[in-house]
Amino acid sequence: MPTVQINPETMLNKPDAPYARLLREAGFDVVYPQNPQFARGGCSEEETIEELRGIHAVIATGEYYTDAVLAGCPELRVVARAGVGYDRVDVPAATRHNVAVTITPTANHEAVAELALALLLAAAKRIVPNDRATRGGEWPRTPLHPLRTRTVGIFGLGRIGRSLAVRCQALGMTVIATEQFPQQEFVAKHGIELVDFDALLARSDFLSVHCPLTDETRGLFNAAAFAKMKPDATFINTARGPLVCETDLHAALTSGRLRAAALDVFEQEPPSADNPLFQLDNVTVAPHIAGADDLSLERMGVEAAECIVALHAGRWPEGAVVNDELKGSWKW
Repeated sequence: MPTVQINPETMLNKPDAPYARLLREAGFDVVYPQNPQFARGGCSEEETIEELRGIHAVIATGEYYTDAVLAGCPELRVVARAGVGYDRVDVPAATRHNVAVTITPTANHEAVAELALALLLAAAKRIVPNDRATRGGEWPRTPLHPLRTRTVGIFGLGRIGRSLAVRCQALGMTVIATEQFPQQEFVAKHGIELVDFDALLARSDFLSVHCPLTDETRGLFNAAAFAKMKPDATFINTARGPLVCETDLHAALTSGRLRAAALDVFEQEPPSADNPLFQLDNVTVAPHIAGADDLSLERMGVEAAECIVALHAGRWPEGAVVNDELKGSWKW
């Protein structure tokens, strides 16, 4: 009987969850990691290999699948990521080791967009500092920032970016975006102006990042980028932490170059408690949880499980396999 290990912390030890039932009904044995924090990515390659010993497929999240890990797990056939990011999987190595890597492209984009909007609102309306001050006996009267009539710039107009765009427009915001491969029908329907990166930086009152982490985007939001933004702009990142140089962001926020930032992701995760950004009142933070609400978690689990079941049955889950070049040659 093939074995699937379910790794995301929010999915642990839930045998009655739809994704666990789906796997068992398809003939899989369902297990969970010995270390309940395995999915945070803090294990060594040796520890990771030990956790995955005898495992044929995984529903994965933050753990690392390096060349050494994949070589040390010859029985592993599928890494099914719960989410759309796969920067912790060495995809070329997975392809060499004949391991299919899948994502859940339709499961959590609305959840991420909702949290991005919540962070935008929290920063504009000073929710966290006003909460703390009021609880402490103060009565702060610092004026809040409006959303209506303001411009939100979206870097990356994929599923998440498009979901955020319509939500921001409903609040009376103007939406501009930078996207290499825009869905033209959506852009035309919603009247979104496509601009280059420099224009996005210069014109956005709120800038929200929704792109994958690649060699080209790593560290893209640095001192040079922040210097081109409006001095009263707010920067929001719910994508990947290494897209941003945190030292440069801290400098921009303390110098008055930027008004505020709201972050769900960090260069190091979990971040250190002494991260300098945590000392700033104009920074709102969350624990990389944008895509994990009750509904999206269930959908991600089901979509990942469906990929595993389909591949085991010899069906190729179109649109969900990252290393699609394996199609035609891959076998369980």
